Amino acid sequence: MIEALRTPDERFENLHGYAFQPHYLDSLPGYEGLRLHYLDEGPVDAEKVFLCLHGNPTWSYLWRRMIPIITAAGHRVVAPDLFGYGRSDKPVDPEVHSFDFHRGTVTALIEALDLDRITLTVHEWGGTVGLTVPPAMPERFSGLFVMSTLLATGRPLPEGYRDWKRISAEDEDLNVRAVMARTNRILNFGECNAYGAPFPDARYKTALRVVPSLIPAADDAPGAALSREALAWLGEAWRGSGVMMFGARDPLIGQRRMMELVNAIPSMADPFVFEHVGHFTPEWGDEFTVRALQVLAEQDAIRAAAEDQDDADGDGDGGDAPDGPGGDG
Repeated sequence: MIEALRTPDERFENLHGYAFQPHYLDSLPGYEGLRLHYLDEGPVDAEKVFLCLHGNPTWSYLWRRMIPIITAAGHRVVAPDLFGYGRSDKPVDPEVHSFDFHRGTVTALIEALDLDRITLTVHEWGGTVGLTVPPAMPERFSGLFVMSTLLATGRPLPEGYRDWKRISAEDEDLNVRAVMARTNRILNFGECNAYGAPFPDARYKTALRVVPSLIPAADDAPGAALSREALAWLGEAWRGSGVMMFGARDPLIGQRRMMELVNAIPSMADPFVFEHVGHFTPEWGDEFTVRALQVLAEQDAIRAAAEDQDDADGDGDGGDAPDGPGGDG
């Protein structure tokens, strides 16, 4: 049994802008004894499911501005707190946290909720692990909505992220409220406090210290080979929609690395770059989410028209139909 802490429920009461109902999954396969929290908003039978994966040191609170916009467009949003974050249980042993541990949480959640027609919506660490998932279950994914992240294939990390990795490792009691206040001037006092709510003291912050070190920064690092395979697959096999948003002032990842990711995925739309935005892009979600949904819908329409034309031009023998926008994997 994995030893873990559970943040008291009262710490999540009356959080600014976060009036969503909690949902829980107990003992996912491979995670027996741990409770995972997730948000589930919008119609269950929606045509699209936006699976929102947060980064570090954030949690599902990160998506509070975007969720109402996405659900108002008729879509469903599922936003988990990865283990170690938010209302999910927090393993205290640093050795428990690994690339595979967090990636496996995502695949187990998808299978437990039987999600499909997924638009993978990711920020930072959520994208580093999340973007390796579609090649393993391509039939479940139809779109990508990417913000301030990178697929870590083993190349050296950007200098800003190396600094963040060092700071996180050295600070056993990271002041999440202060980090968010310094890096997001648009946040008010209540919002900064809310980001710190899941972490009453240093005992609850194991993931915050460990996760930055899990981003593969060498060819043989855990997750590096998987990330290289995912990048190749996204470049060669992915045919779903895709859009990226990021801030020109992001000090951790930087524009060059994010543009490399965009350029590696042919079906991605031209990225939206916001000059006034830093690393925590979803905090400006009320400025760009509507436009992002429009771009994704336009891409879907173009792809559907092309598929209809291919069907009309076919010889009628049926052929081998792909399982999803990523083909048959």
